[in-house]
Amino acid sequence: MEISAQLVKQLRDRTGAGMMECKAALTDTKGDLGEAEVVLRKKGIASAAKKSARSTKQGVISSYIHPGSQLGVLIEVNCESDFVARTEDFQELVHDLAMQVAAADPQFIRKEDVTQTALDKEKDIHRARALGEGKPEKMVDKIVEGRMNKFYEEVCLYEQPFIKENTTSVADLIKSKIAKLGENISVSRFVRFKVGDAAGADQSEAAAE
Repeated sequence: MEISAQLVKQLRDRTGAGMMECKAALTDTKGDLGEAEVVLRKKGIASAAKKSARSTKQGVISSYIHPGSQLGVLIEVNCESDFVARTEDFQELVHDLAMQVAAADPQFIRKEDVTQTALDKEKDIHRARALGEGKPEKMVDKIVEGRMNKFYEEVCLYEQPFIKENTTSVADLIKSKIAKLGENISVSRFVRFKVGDAAGADQSEAAAE
């Protein structure tokens, strides 16, 4: 079928992909704009993984204060160039990530950042719980592993469902921006403040170390 230049431009505006990539995706999906966007996102996320090792020494520090001024977040998000750091897409991502920290209260950035002490404590809890439920000893390790995945979703920023679209993880949100902007992007640190909760700030600082 004939793919109009207007449709190609519309897809390019939505995804940031090249004209030829957009036309090929629209041709493959018979002009379905939504499906074409999914195709490009999948390709982009795959290519984003290749950029993940690249150094990120530019970026911004941003803040979010929740209405009522009882809850606030400071967050540093890095990219490769000052040019990308100034783009609307990057600024929007940083704002969304600050809101994510405010709403979901992660304690760590990535799974790899979870301290051994926290891991051991959580595994002990789930092991005792599984045994208390009468689960067979030989199945306990697998049960604990499954429950640890839920633990990571709760305490690790990258593993959390994105608050604006809970079918997408924060990690995949960041990957989609890497694909669109063409640079590696990473969260460096964050601090979450809640009035009357000094311990919360300490925990968030630990997540950034």
